[in-house]
Amino acid sequence: MTSTPPADSLTFHTASTRHLLVECADLGTTMALHHSLEAADLPGVTELIPAARTVLISFDPARTNAEILAEAVRGLGHTESASDAAREVTIDVHYDGDDLAEVADLLSVSPAEVIKRHQAATWQVAFAGFAPGFGYLAGDDELFNVPRRSSPRTRVPVGSVALAGEFTGVYPRSSPGGWQLIGRTDAKLWDLDREPPALFVPGTIVKFAEAGRETVEVAGSSAGSGSPGAASDSAVESAADPASDSATAASPFLEVLRPGLQLLVQDLGRPGFASMGVSAAGAADRTALTTANRLVGNAETAAGLESFEGAVLLRSTGDGVAAVTGATGTITVTAADGTVLMPHLGEAFALADGDELELGPTERGVRRYLAVRGGIAVETALDSSSADTLAGLGPAAVDKGTTVRVHDPRTAPHLVDPNPTRPRDLPQAGETVTLSVTLGPREDWFTEAGIETLLSQEWTVTHESDRVGLRLNGEVPLERARTGELPSEGAVTGALQVPPNGQPVLFGPDHPLTGGYPIIASVDDVDLAAQLPPGAKLRFTTTARPTPNAHPAEASRTAAGPRTNENEG
Repeated sequence: MTSTPPADSLTFHTASTRHLLVECADLGTTMALHHSLEAADLPGVTELIPAARTVLISFDPARTNAEILAEAVRGLGHTESASDAAREVTIDVHYDGDDLAEVADLLSVSPAEVIKRHQAATWQVAFAGFAPGFGYLAGDDELFNVPRRSSPRTRVPVGSVALAGEFTGVYPRSSPGGWQLIGRTDAKLWDLDREPPALFVPGTIVKFAEAGRETVEVAGSSAGSGSPGAASDSAVESAADPASDSATAASPFLEVLRPGLQLLVQDLGRPGFASMGVSAAGAADRTALTTANRLVGNAETAAGLESFEGAVLLRSTGDGVAAVTGATGTITVTAADGTVLMPHLGEAFALADGDELELGPTERGVRRYLAVRGGIAVETALDSSSADTLAGLGPAAVDKGTTVRVHDPRTAPHLVDPNPTRPRDLPQAGETVTLSVTLGPREDWFTEAGIETLLSQEWTVTHESDRVGLRLNGEVPLERARTGELPSEGAVTGALQVPPNGQPVLFGPDHPLTGGYPIIASVDDVDLAAQLPPGAKLRFTTTARPTPNAHPAEASRTAAGPRTNENEG
């Protein structure tokens, strides 16, 4: 049985203008709080990301705020859940991991005893993260508290069963990792044709057994049949849609003659799947994508093409209407008869059969968005066409020779907008941009001098930057007041995570769902951050913010004003 932790055991931290981090005393109270929050369904809460000692609450600032939520969390009633109602999974394991003998030595028992007690323990999925389908399993045997490897492996095989700290886990795909390997399983941890796709979701009870049976046993699933091979109707329909017979001759498509540095299909992402270890991802500059869709009459959620630094050449088959937004640069349409047109950024224009559309190199900003009436038609993953480059979800990067299909333009719900939009003021390399930030949730891990450095020093965007994050470089690294790493906790797009070298990483849309390095602040305008080119200079500024740990009456008088790469595996 679990119950809501007492209010005086909770600590509240501002994580952004729309995120509140609630810290608990231990893993058990964190799991209880997550369960209570799910049951409470508080107004304005859009998503919950549980972790080792925290629950990150995402909320709609138009409906609530951090102070109201903190007070509501303090007042949550006790919520109990019977363990026999939980989803149960049995995993067959070959206990032949490379680190089994070392783990036994670390725990002062024999390898046989490690295996016996790993099977005898009852494990429960506390939270997900690191990769889609990866669950952090907490057990009831205090023996298991194992340090990570001092040198992480560059490649851990898929299906590896591993230990780290108080957790056990199974790698859903091959990846780098520092957990201690004790075995392997053939169980499929992530399968988009299953409902839910993740075998491990928070609350699931997991038992490990010696390998021998041919199937993974799942009991008590609350979603569908729960069988590993069961596919939901929505998954089958969405996968079949792009190639279905409903694609008529009226639907144009684009042939990719030159993709530039990176050309991706993007929509507004896949929020709501954090419990399975899946971040929202989606367009890096959401303003630019939604504007392009409005110009051609699409729903704002329609998929378009996201180009990094331009130099893209496409050929249209069939007639259509398109718009380009985001970074500035030349836009050229060359007709089959050689006629050349130069559409403006932020206005709808016609594409005829045989036209070639070229997006020249970007001049201000780095990402451009192409919307075509009807929307790009690709297979979806979790109801989204977004390409998540870190998790490997969604369509692959668009390569030369690829044919990109477009939904029938007649399905677009709105009229084409004839009114051009004004280009935004985006930066060039070498220019200085000032970004406002919200301090937290872990500014207390840094000295006053470290926070002063963040807010007074100029930072440079390095070339080691992508959709996962922008690596920043400053003359003086951020000075920490505490050493070591945090227990893994949720992170947000725009977060400034600080690794041990003191040089922050500004998280982009494909950032890890959870991380162990402290986050000193978050950038308020993530769309502008997505347009920062390598070589751009940054200065950060902040304003007073309420303290969520204070009660509302105190919060109105108290403010903390401006002060003078994860490797989860």
